[in-house]
Amino acid sequence: MARRTRKEALETRNRILDAAERVFSRRGVSRTSLDDVARAAGVTRGAIYWHFKDKADLFGAMLGRVTLPMEEMVQRAGDGTADDPLAPVRECAVGVLRKTTDDPRARRVFDVVAHKCEYVDEMAPVRRRLNGMRANCLKRLESGFRDAVRCGVLPASVDPRAAAVGLHALVDGLITNWLIDPKYFPLAREAEPMVDRYLEGLGARAQPAARKGAKRRGDGEERGTSRAPAPRATRTAASR
Repeated sequence: MARRTRKEALETRNRILDAAERVFSRRGVSRTSLDDVARAAGVTRGAIYWHFKDKADLFGAMLGRVTLPMEEMVQRAGDGTADDPLAPVRECAVGVLRKTTDDPRARRVFDVVAHKCEYVDEMAPVRRRLNGMRANCLKRLESGFRDAVRCGVLPASVDPRAAAVGLHALVDGLITNWLIDPKYFPLAREAEPMVDRYLEGLGARAQPAARKGAKRRGDGEERGTSRAPAPRATRTAASR
């Protein structure tokens, strides 16, 4: 028998991963055996074991072909060097939501991760990986919010950790619910305004897209507002 080339081996591996995505999405991870994946891929069970040691390894490799929402947020979140520390935070949240609607493979894998897998027994290592990604995501988001407070883009009353948890929960919840029923709400259209409303609710001084490279316009407006009561107080005193 001729030895398979590296290209042929890679093609077989990808065919197995494609089949795993489809079968996991249709049947769920716990109800899918490696025999099921082998049949869907048109290969033998031995071929699967040649590439992957078990179902958890196959599942992990499937995840590795896409960037999960939490990984995407870590990669996009700010590193503290941006003129506007909220701009990369906003970009990462909006970008993750849009990727869910724009990338069919990512959408299918997100759905398996969110709704089609029980993270117990052989899948427990995957759960640890997901928890680690969430921790990294929150750390980067918290850093961005802390920089925003330090620069005066957000008020000092904002708790950076709580703001990070809230934004992560917003993005994760929107994705999870939209995947269950894409008719639930128009995610592609509403991604940007939903994130903007969250940031505005924290007390952001201006629309995030308008702040980059600009002075703290919101801070100036707030100072102007804080001076307004003084003339009224003077007039009241004079009238007495």
